[in-house]
Amino acid sequence: MKQFYPDIPKITFEGSKTENPLAFRYYNPEETVAGKTMREHLRFAMSYWHTMVAEGTDMFGVGTVSKDYGADDPMQQAKNKAYAAFELMDKLNIDYYCFHDRDVAPEGATLAESNQRLDEITDLMLELQTKYNKKVLWGTANLFSNPRYRHGAGTACSADVFAFAAAQIKKAIELTVKLGGEGYVFWGGREGYETLLNTDMKLERENLARLMRMAVDYARSIGFTGDFYVEPKPKEPTKHQYDFDAATVISFLQEFGLDKDFKLNIEANHATLAGHTFQHELRLARETGFFGSVDANQGDLLLGWDTDQFPTDVYDATWCMYEILKVGGFTKGGLNFDAKTRRASSTFEDIFISYIAGMDTFALGLKLADKIISDGRLDQFVKERYASYQEGIGKKIRDGAVSMDELEKYALAKGEVETGTGRQEYLEAMINSLMFG
Repeated sequence: MKQFYPDIPKITFEGSKTENPLAFRYYNPEETVAGKTMREHLRFAMSYWHTMVAEGTDMFGVGTVSKDYGADDPMQQAKNKAYAAFELMDKLNIDYYCFHDRDVAPEGATLAESNQRLDEITDLMLELQTKYNKKVLWGTANLFSNPRYRHGAGTACSADVFAFAAAQIKKAIELTVKLGGEGYVFWGGREGYETLLNTDMKLERENLARLMRMAVDYARSIGFTGDFYVEPKPKEPTKHQYDFDAATVISFLQEFGLDKDFKLNIEANHATLAGHTFQHELRLARETGFFGSVDANQGDLLLGWDTDQFPTDVYDATWCMYEILKVGGFTKGGLNFDAKTRRASSTFEDIFISYIAGMDTFALGLKLADKIISDGRLDQFVKERYASYQEGIGKKIRDGAVSMDELEKYALAKGEVETGTGRQEYLEAMINSLMFG
């Protein structure tokens, strides 16, 4: 079979001292950390859209790298992309991939033609999954690129568009089941509004919930046992999106009775666009029981849009893995590299180097997070800081066994109260010592 990356070898672990750019420095798949192998902890996934489709275009210029994979016919391109995708995953030792329906097969002139094309390409992908022992982490539908979705999909002002979106989701769920996918994601690229002047917000939010409920019911009826996720994102392309951040999504799910069916797929770049840290969104998802999966990338804090850079920030990766270890690890989710090479990094080798950098960053983050947890001082500090809630008046507050009158009497008798130091700088220095000392 033709190789699409003939100059790229299989990437192997060579250790932190290697100068080989096509080698792992920290990701050793079978190395055991905190009772499991790195492979089991990290569950890396390739993003089909950025890796196999994106050509480096932006609003100011055309692409800088061709992704036609040696073909002019769109369907042959799709087939070649599938062959190339599995070659890439095989050489990088990545076990999973994620996809939108329109990533894997070109949209046809009609919905029926689009579905036929999807059937043909996913037949090939199923064969390649068996050959290379790869799996689908999650699937989804692209409900944002086609002009029909200019006003949204599930939140569209047109019932015809809503129906088309439902049909597209139905097919995407069927394909996810066909390929053995472990999850299905709702990412509302245009589920929001530009102005309230022309928007019935109540109807739009209700319709989005209706669509999600129908999707869950249909998926379960055809044997889908995986997880459903919502991926929060605050802005871009719409001014306001209904899935703004983790707290907003959790509230939405609870309001419409979807909280037993959905978890969150947290993305680092979306977290910072919402004005939060990556760890904040993960912590909220973990502590509310909504943690599901992760889109591993990073943004540029000096830019106000979704740059989807490959993750190389060791601090972010460490605190991500800290939260994942604290929640007990992934069940059906994983670390999907929703990331693309920079527009000026325009060779296939750059793609491999970018994945290596991201995988190494999270492997290092895993080891450092385990080190912080095993050290125990951070957990102990937090426990001691809130020790007053373990007994006496604090325990009564937690147990709901005290009234406002009783608290007033307690405060009057107590007199002036004191609280200890937060010691933030001490903790930050301690973390640096653990990570780099």
